[in-house]
Amino acid sequence: MKKLVALLLTLVLCLSCLPVMAETADLSKVKLGVILLHDENSTYDLNFINGVNEAVANLGLSEEQVIMVRNIAESQDCTETALDLVDEGCNIIFANSFGHETYLLAAAKECPDVQFCHATGTMAHTEGLANFHNAFAAIYEGRYLAGIAAGMKLNELKAAGKLKGAAPLMGYVGAYTYAEVISGYTSFYLGAKSVCPDVTMKVQFTGSWYDEKEEKAAAEALLAAGCDLISQHADSMGAPTACEYAGVPNVSYNGSTPASCPNTFIVSSRINWAPYFEYIVNQVAAEKEIAVDWTGTIATGSVVLTDVNTAVAAEGTVEAIANAKAAFEKGELKVFDIATEGFITVGGAPLTTYLADVDTDAAFTPDTEAVADGYFHESEYRSAPYFDVRIDGIELINQMY
Repeated sequence: MKKLVALLLTLVLCLSCLPVMAETADLSKVKLGVILLHDENSTYDLNFINGVNEAVANLGLSEEQVIMVRNIAESQDCTETALDLVDEGCNIIFANSFGHETYLLAAAKECPDVQFCHATGTMAHTEGLANFHNAFAAIYEGRYLAGIAAGMKLNELKAAGKLKGAAPLMGYVGAYTYAEVISGYTSFYLGAKSVCPDVTMKVQFTGSWYDEKEEKAAAEALLAAGCDLISQHADSMGAPTACEYAGVPNVSYNGSTPASCPNTFIVSSRINWAPYFEYIVNQVAAEKEIAVDWTGTIATGSVVLTDVNTAVAAEGTVEAIANAKAAFEKGELKVFDIATEGFITVGGAPLTTYLADVDTDAAFTPDTEAVADGYFHESEYRSAPYFDVRIDGIELINQMY
């Protein structure tokens, strides 16, 4: 039954992602309010700002139809900002940080005629409000592709005798020990492992989504621990800058850095939010429902990579990424593949079953079997990631966050 429900949900999500034809929608009806945790200095928030601007240009919206509010904390400030945006005539309000969710939900309950959309959240499918929605993308596929680039670079270093230790070692700067971060660093590691089987990885957490000083310090600690390459799930240029200074290859997130890090930057993955902004605007303009949980994919243009910096990347990286991307699009490749012997193990044993916390409650109680058909079904039962398995090959340096 779970499989049938998942297939039906996937079909509904795919159909709901189809664009509404412009002639059926009166775009003049729409005014979009966007609540941002930080501002352009954060690569995470800049990615959303760019997504809004791209969608506005594609749809031909006027400047008066969009309000972006920056530096709104994960607090009651979010609720008050949302209500202010309603007063200013916004009929779609979007917030971009995980911690905004409960505060945005409070505003949604007060304003049932306004649509509230939230990135990275988990509560829409259990709250059951007609005007509250979650969205995310299958970024784990993008991180896997970026991991392939990392693994190929490690192979190159190994062949040249330039590894710091006996075997390839990656470092990863993470924000928190949330499922979103665990899913991200694991998919990156698995991408690298798919081409560099003997790679291992150390993860250092910062306890913040955006703290340039802490992210740089975390990267420096990983470099001191002998890491041959660094990646990140954090929102500043701290880690890439540390890599450039040390001359160590870097795989970034949410932003291309070849201009500032020409000697170390390889590639960057990110979520392209423009398709989602276009989708919600078109749905409201056409007086149609917005999907409760929307998951963008490589196929919808929601998961993208920058161009590979061929001056730093290993030979053949562009082709390897293209081949894997095509396999994802055909459904032939799964990130969390448990069918391939030895690819994913926990304590030396294969992963054959796992209850994931999909219907999140206060106790984070596991409730949904996520392993079936040879892979872990990430983001199929809700849009936000719920893969939080601690697999072999990855060492967590600090787990206080």
